[in-house]
Amino acid sequence: MTQILNIAGYKFIELSDLPALQASLLARADRLQIKGTILLSFEGINISLAGVPEAITAFLTETQTDERFADMTFRESLSSFQPFERLKVKIKKEIITLRQPQIRPEEAAAPAISAQEFQQWLDQNRDITILDTRNDYEMQFGTFRNAVNLHMKDFSEFPQVIDQVPRDKPIVMFCTGGIRCEKAALVMQEAGFPEVYQLEGGILKYFAETGGKHYEGECFVFDQRVAVDVNLQPAGTKQCVTCQGPIKQPADSCVSCNN
Repeated sequence: MTQILNIAGYKFIELSDLPALQASLLARADRLQIKGTILLSFEGINISLAGVPEAITAFLTETQTDERFADMTFRESLSSFQPFERLKVKIKKEIITLRQPQIRPEEAAAPAISAQEFQQWLDQNRDITILDTRNDYEMQFGTFRNAVNLHMKDFSEFPQVIDQVPRDKPIVMFCTGGIRCEKAALVMQEAGFPEVYQLEGGILKYFAETGGKHYEGECFVFDQRVAVDVNLQPAGTKQCVTCQGPIKQPADSCVSCNN
């Protein structure tokens, strides 16, 4: 059975001449028969691709010869099928939409905490607020024990809902791969939250480096795998077309709306 290598990575960096970069990346990925999505913006690049391991390795080798992307890191996982239908390389206003132009992670970053250190804090039962910055339906697939749910339908709502979060203790925030927290942490700093950390590499890196201790359930991903387990393998869970929540096997009904 052919194994497919899935990669996800991003970098906030000031980019210019986006049409030329778009054409170059599209031609490279298409030549290697890779599928997935690359988002480009003045603020950086966001890559989610899948292909046979040799093709992904070749793509990364070529891409990282560009000094702007030489230090990019990627979360990796394997699947037995191609989780993307097509290849898309898009130019967007933002690589993760927040609509807060003063928030510029390409210029400054909030403090980060590693997967191992976060696990230690949880092992020690530290008095912290664990903040999930993902959408409400993503949390229904799984999240860290005792994580705060802001009940967002879209990440762009984040600046309007952070008043729900207590300010009297350190906050560790997380998302799927880290990109949303890069902006969310800066929003909270701007709003005056005194001690804010982002989980480096998000849930996917935490799974890879810790085995998922203290996490309950699966991690939703934005492709045809739908969700991965703590071993970064497709969990087999489906997604409800009505509420976007999880449909568990073998009951084959949505745990949220029962459709």
